[in-house]
Amino acid sequence: MRFDANTLINLDQFPIHSDGAARDALIAQIHSKLAKDGCVVLKQFLTPMAIRLVTAEADSVARYAHRSFNRTNAYFTTDDPALDPDDPRRRFFDRSNAFIPADHFTKTGPLRQIHDVPAFDPFIKACLGQQHVYRYADPLADVIVNMAEEGEGFPWHFDTNNFTITLAIQNAEEGGLFQYAPNIRRSGENFDAVKQVLDGTSDKVVSLALEPGDLQIFKGRYSLHRVSPLRGERKRYVAIFSYVEEPNMVGAPERTKQLYGRVLPIHLERAGQRADRYID
Repeated sequence: MRFDANTLINLDQFPIHSDGAARDALIAQIHSKLAKDGCVVLKQFLTPMAIRLVTAEADSVARYAHRSFNRTNAYFTTDDPALDPDDPRRRFFDRSNAFIPADHFTKTGPLRQIHDVPAFDPFIKACLGQQHVYRYADPLADVIVNMAEEGEGFPWHFDTNNFTITLAIQNAEEGGLFQYAPNIRRSGENFDAVKQVLDGTSDKVVSLALEPGDLQIFKGRYSLHRVSPLRGERKRYVAIFSYVEEPNMVGAPERTKQLYGRVLPIHLERAGQRADRYID
């Protein structure tokens, strides 16, 4: 079934589809917030109907989620014994989470229909305020749903892609806070600041309680972040739309295998093809 934009997005409050003063003011507010700490939340961006539709879609494909239970550092790299034992690259934490890969969400499903609203990409590009913004070309990771259950969460990490756009779909009964330390990578790796976050001594950590229908724009390549453990029987669903600064970018093979349980030929063909020099 096809839906129009008004059915899916709260266009009265967020006029992303119409040029004019209201849209310009909204984008200006977003620019200010992103410049400050790399994160902005648009409350109730989705309509109640859209929330119901996407929740039902996530439920219908939840069985395809790749669950992983392992230990990772903030960079998803392997241990390097040559480094100091207290180096943040040698700090590993339990990770228990699940991702429903992108190839389980069809073009005619509600999640991709939201992403494909004609005004959506231009709005995101205007919000990010950068000349080069592209949809993530990874066929397993461009549009995904993060699924978490009782006791699960996601430890401190950086994102592979430069910008992440998330839609909160369904919360657990308790827990699941989104916590981040803004702009740690503004000028390099900044391992000392990362160590403070991992040690629990940083004063930079911000906590957000996202609600179903909220749209979050986040520069996860530069800000260390995590999701706190969940409590209760209800699953937590968060949809993720990923954007990058280079065309045709896909995830690194090792990290893709960790997150989605498999790699495709495209991941091996394009391994290492990105301009920045961050270790992940």
